[in-house]
Amino acid sequence: MMRMETAAHAVQSVGRQYIEMRSPTSTGLDLVQNLPSVSVAMPDTSGFKGGAIYLRGLNDSDMALLLDGAPDSLAAYLQQNVDPENIESVNITPGSSPVDAPASNAAAGTLEERTITPSQKMGGMVDFSYGTNNLSREFIRLESGQIGNSGVRAYISFSNAHARQWMGAGTNERKHVDVGIQKDFANGSYLKFFGSWHNSLFTIDAYPTESQFFAYKHTGQGYNRTNVWDPTSPTAGNYWKSNLDSWNQFFLTAPMHFVVNRSLDFDLTPYFTTGFGWDGSTGGTVGTFGACTGGCFYGNGTQASAGQQLSTYWSQGWSPDVGLTAKVNYRIDRHNQLTFGYWYENNAIDYAFPYQATMPDGRNPTSNNNAYKLYTADGVRTTFQYNAGYELNSFFIEDTAKYLDDRLTINGGFKYVMSNYWDRASGLSNYTIGANSTAPLPHLSISYRFNEHHQIYINAEGDFRQPSPSALSNATTMPKNQYSITEQIGYRYNNKWFLFDIAAFNASITNRLLSIYLPNTAYATTNAGNQTIRGFDAMIAGREFHHFSPYASVEYLHGTFDSNIPYGDTYLPTKGKESILTPRVMANFGLTYNSSGFFGNFSLHYTGPQSVTLVDDQRMPGFVTNTLAVGYHFKPFMFLKSPTFRLNFSNITGSIIRVGTTGPANNYRPVTLLDGSTLAAGSGAQFYVLPRFSMTGTISTSF
Repeated sequence: MMRMETAAHAVQSVGRQYIEMRSPTSTGLDLVQNLPSVSVAMPDTSGFKGGAIYLRGLNDSDMALLLDGAPDSLAAYLQQNVDPENIESVNITPGSSPVDAPASNAAAGTLEERTITPSQKMGGMVDFSYGTNNLSREFIRLESGQIGNSGVRAYISFSNAHARQWMGAGTNERKHVDVGIQKDFANGSYLKFFGSWHNSLFTIDAYPTESQFFAYKHTGQGYNRTNVWDPTSPTAGNYWKSNLDSWNQFFLTAPMHFVVNRSLDFDLTPYFTTGFGWDGSTGGTVGTFGACTGGCFYGNGTQASAGQQLSTYWSQGWSPDVGLTAKVNYRIDRHNQLTFGYWYENNAIDYAFPYQATMPDGRNPTSNNNAYKLYTADGVRTTFQYNAGYELNSFFIEDTAKYLDDRLTINGGFKYVMSNYWDRASGLSNYTIGANSTAPLPHLSISYRFNEHHQIYINAEGDFRQPSPSALSNATTMPKNQYSITEQIGYRYNNKWFLFDIAAFNASITNRLLSIYLPNTAYATTNAGNQTIRGFDAMIAGREFHHFSPYASVEYLHGTFDSNIPYGDTYLPTKGKESILTPRVMANFGLTYNSSGFFGNFSLHYTGPQSVTLVDDQRMPGFVTNTLAVGYHFKPFMFLKSPTFRLNFSNITGSIIRVGTTGPANNYRPVTLLDGSTLAAGSGAQFYVLPRFSMTGTISTSF
């Protein structure tokens, strides 16, 4: 659960051996949930939905999420781009990012997934899983091996999964294809390709307020979707077929490395990703929808009845994110290597919030189903249409110097980012806003190894973040760009018995951007003043002793808002308050066993109490989560090279606890604003609840 690192910044990672012990339904978030800087909230245990990740008081919006060197999806959709069987490693570098990474929003750090390399030999792998909530999952990967004398090898994999909701009514389905290709050259050059297609249809969860959570905890009254469709009921919109998410995702990246000579090499990584589909939820009735005060009509001219149930959507069309990074590495002498390069990205997204008539059986129709489209009396379709995006150009330069027999490493870099942002609305709302931005992002790291056992390092960098284009809907002005400066200092020690790593950090953030959850799986963005976060994290792991390998980690955090946050024409009293989602303490313990075919892993995670409202008047208690994996590797039999059976358990104790929020809330109780007026009490935050006890059994083998 920990490996020896030498980089000049904090590194926390999991590798293939650990990943193979986890459930095949794991996402990238599941795999890192026991690293010291991380707290993870997952809405289900079946791998259909992403979740939330909190890192040093920040979240995934402040992280560089990468897959094979290309920008990955946000945490809520991280499961869309790669199956866990094809992940080689997941690395987190808290508070830092490489200068050449295609990202600028790394105040919290970097999470990078690396895919497996295609095998040299023809063969493959297959696994089958069955578990709680009628989970069934099948996976197969076929390996080509070396194709003739071409030096090319490849794999293709397919997975299919189905499960019920762990709470309430509804089902979830998922299909996924991964393709990997690699070509190596004798001089060290290589060409690599990874592509994936993801298709899912799942039930959108309802997330509880505090009162709804306690009703579930103390009385067993669920808060999620129902299997009853009654259009006359006030709760008609909670029918599960009225709350569906249909999505297709494509991801392509092609890292290439070219060696020119001993002093010069070149890297090029083009990437492409796009997704299209819709998230549907209840939208009231024709009589309550403001745009239909003059009546709403179907495409054939028939008027919709005043009580007609409506479905509302977050709907996205073909919206490509295209980019590339290119860099040249030149070894000036035996001490210095100079890197300079260019990053380009074009992200254009077309999305809408259409209203349509709900189908007679309560299901929300597809967002482009003409039979259920509605129009106003003026013939305007009942939709808010948006086109948003940005075009980004960035140049970077970096020098890595090594002295004292390579024990001293100094790395200095600089990235300059220029972007053009836009957001245009049409349909029931019309506006155009935009902005041009530039940001200088310095990087510096210094590492010194006293000997093979001791190392110290310091790291500092600047990061900036713009709001996601898909989170700009209904914005009258562009939110200010967030800028942050992060510093950290660390020490590492290793010997034949154990590894130890400790790092202290400080982050100063200006114009903090916060993501606010909308009730159809989309997010909006707002500014939240300035913020300071500081603390330390430490981890220790024992090398294998009598087949056991222990691991433990702890993190201390202290975060505060440094300014009052605007609210209308006044301010919320937030200056000096504890910043949201910044628990003072997080801790982990893990124990791994491996001997004579038997293997197992037990992990325990603790996150302390934390504020969940901006004015710090609602808090989420501390909580403990746990996982257990046990299994056995059988001896090879005929063409079965590695027959394995394993069981994975989560929430072994059956705890009913909150593990995160869908986003910040202003307040929970009445609060006096800075102009003396009173802001009425609200419902507070909405929470992720830890899914109940689950078990997954898996049979797998390579061949």
